[in-house]
Order: sequence, then C-alpha cells, then structure tokens
Amino acid sequence: MKSLFLRIFLSFWVAWALFLVLAILVTLAFRPRGAALESLHAAVLNDAVNAYEEGSAPQLREYMENLESTQHVRAYLFDEHGVEVSGRTPPDWALRVAKGGPRVPHDSFMIPAPPVQRDSRASSDGKHRYTVVLGLPQGPRIFIGPRGVPIPGLIIGVITSGLVCYLLSWFLTKPIVRLRTVTRQLAAGDLSARTGASATRKGDEVAGLMCDFDAMAERIETLVKAQSRLLNDISHELRSPLARLNVALGLARQRAGVESVDMLDRIELEATRLNELIGRILTLARLEDGEQLVPETPVPLDQLVASIAEDAEFEAQARHCHVHASIPEGDWSVRGNPSLLHSAIENVVRNAIRYTQAGRSVEIELTSIELNSDEKPGGPEAVIRVNDSGPGVPPDALDKLFQPFYRLDEARGRLTGGVGLGLAITERAVRFHGGRVSARNRPEGGLQVEIRLPLSARGQSAKSDPRPVPTAQEA
Repeated sequence: MKSLFLRIFLSFWVAWALFLVLAILVTLAFRPRGAALESLHAAVLNDAVNAYEEGSAPQLREYMENLESTQHVRAYLFDEHGVEVSGRTPPDWALRVAKGGPRVPHDSFMIPAPPVQRDSRASSDGKHRYTVVLGLPQGPRIFIGPRGVPIPGLIIGVITSGLVCYLLSWFLTKPIVRLRTVTRQLAAGDLSARTGASATRKGDEVAGLMCDFDAMAERIETLVKAQSRLLNDISHELRSPLARLNVALGLARQRAGVESVDMLDRIELEATRLNELIGRILTLARLEDGEQLVPETPVPLDQLVASIAEDAEFEAQARHCHVHASIPEGDWSVRGNPSLLHSAIENVVRNAIRYTQAGRSVEIELTSIELNSDEKPGGPEAVIRVNDSGPGVPPDALDKLFQPFYRLDEARGRLTGGVGLGLAITERAVRFHGGRVSARNRPEGGLQVEIRLPLSARGQSAKSDPRPVPTAQEA
C-alpha cells in the first residue's frame, strides 16, 4: 500500500463500502416495526372476516378496496380451500403465501419488497377457517425518491464520496504543501531548507519526490558554499602578493628615474583597481554565503541618501553633471547594516553618474509605498529611485544587470572602468535586507533603478512632502 495507485484504488472501494453501510442502516431504520405489523394484520383479519360474514363478498370487497386506498395495504381473504372469497383475482405471491409457500417478491437492496404477512382464524360458527394475506406498504427506497428521482441515493453517495475524497486529498496534498513551503524558502535564499523526508523510509511517489528534492537542495547548498568559499579563499590569497606588490612599487619609486614615473603610475593604478576588485569579490562572497543574519541596527535612510547624494555631487563635477535628491520629511528608519546599505545605494548612484550625459543631472528620489494585498506582505516600504540620462540598456538585458561580472559591450564596456560587480553587490545587499531591486528604461531616456526596503515600525510615519537635499555645489 505504498503507491498512489493502490491508495486511490482502495479509497474508491472504501467509498463504496461506506455507501453500502449507510444505505443498509437507513433501510433498517425506516422499516416498519414488528409490533406495528402484528397489530395491523390482526385488526385486518378480524375486520375482514366480520365484513364477509355480515355482508358477504361485496361488503368484503368494499372493505379491502377502502383499506388499499387509505392505508396502502393490499389484503386478500382465503377460505380453507384456497379460494379468495371477495371475488378479486389475487396475485401469484398472495396465492403462494396463502398456501404456506415463501413470500414473493423477494427483497432487493435497491427497492425493498413490501412486507408480507399471513394469519388465519376460524369463523364465528367454527365451520370455516379463513386466512388473510397482507401486502404492507413498501419500506423506504434508498435510491429512489419522489417521482423516481434518486435524491436520497445521491445524498448518501455525495456524503460518503466527499468524506473519502477529503481524507485522500488531505493525505496527498500535505507533503505537497510542505514541498511548496520549502521551495519558497530555498528560493528566498535559505539553502538549509529541507522537507524532512527520510530517504531510508519507503514511501509513495510524492515521498520519493521529497527525498529527491532534499538531495537536490543539499547539492545546491554544497555547490554555492563551495563557490563562495573558493571566491573567499582566492581573494584572501591574492591580497598577500598584492600587498607585496605595493611594497615593491614604493621601493621602485625611490630608485627609479623620471622616465619611469608614468609606468609606475600605471602599475599603481592597476594595483588599486585589483585591490578594489578583490574587496568587491569578498563582499559578494559574504552576501552569497546566506548564513549571516540581518542586524537590527536602525539606519536613518534619509540621512544615508543625503550623504551619498552630497558625495556623489562632488564626484559628478569631473563629468560636468550634477546630482539632485528629494527626500520627504519624516522618520525613514530601516533595520540593517549601515555600511552595506551605503555601498548598495552608492553603487547605483555612481553607476548613474558614469553614464549620465554631460550637463545633465542624476535624480535621486526617496518615497514610500503601501503594499497591495497581492504584493509581498510586511507593511510599507521605502522606495529609492535613481534616474540617469544615459543611453539606457536593451530590454532583454535589464534582468541581467544584477548578475556578477555582466557588462554590456556597447554602453557598459571596459572603458568605463567597471567590472560588473557594483549592481550585483547592490542586488545581494538589498535582498539581504529583505528588499528587492529592479531596473527599467525611462520613456524620456535613461535608466531608472528602483530599490525597495521594508520600513521599520519607527519609519512607517514618514510624510510625503519632499524637501531638496543640498549638494556640495549648492552648499
């Protein structure tokens, strides 16, 4: 009984068994009681004999017909020779019963036969003996209701099949619901989520699926941790020769002549870029690890955005563009790591500065949004939108912008100095804080990156009238 086929098959026959048991119980419950039958056939026998003796066959026939029309009881009176004395033609079953034979028709389960009673008594003068045969009203028809509609049978069938189907569906869907819950946990980044199915215990097909899922999840967790460990180890190992390279570079500057300055500057620039790349890889590896917990430190998001906008305005002057930010009044507290959130937002702003056209501005907007019932539950969210005026990206590349080391050949090439890790770190950091990030092309041109972070209880009272944040140039 370990396969789904056997369980469904047995459930079908269990439903039929319950159906039959309920039908039999209802039939027995509504059958006429024995005491009522005894009093009925005794009264009919006495009345029929009296009617025949007082008024002969016509009066007996009138009594019999009245009995059948009012009480639905078919009665036949026989003398000692087996002749029906009322003058009516008795059916075969009445003749057989009058002669002491078995009652006919036989009971059937679907339509129970009417109860048949037989009794006899002597006439008042003692010269004759009369036998009455009664066909009592039919018992309840379990499957046939009024006008031949099988309403009682349908009700019993629906109740029994519904009960069995409910239990069967609960048994089948319980592991599927568990599997769905664990799948969501795994998709949310919890690589340790398991269904708990034992691979050593035999089960049906669903249990086998759960075991396979656990094996797959364990393999994925092993691979992700191995990748993260590899990046971490390689980055740490690269730090040592890079530190020695910087020391050697300092010694080379002391001994080199004027003609070697440009080459040494180039070496220092590449060493600095390599050091930044290693730092970003380490950050990405820590975020991909998935074992860290979000700190409960309150972070004033409005101050964080204002500080990033001010620093970015100073950097944007080199490209002859500006950074403007608008932040509503209120308490914009979120819970998380201030340094990590600063890096996530700054990566987006610096990326926008890098591709904004000269003379244009990067717009930073902080607002809040109330989630609809069909969106992610959890309360209001803070929304940070960063708009640039660059060339934008192809629509099919929007979802790839947050993949590590992904760059566009045209607008996001190596000439800009990026290595494709900034937005990847942003996506991991925002997701680490329970938020999400997305990108879209603006209708008026440029790219908009939207960051959503859940507001803490303190930060849910933020107002909606924006105030400009002074930049370094305006100050």
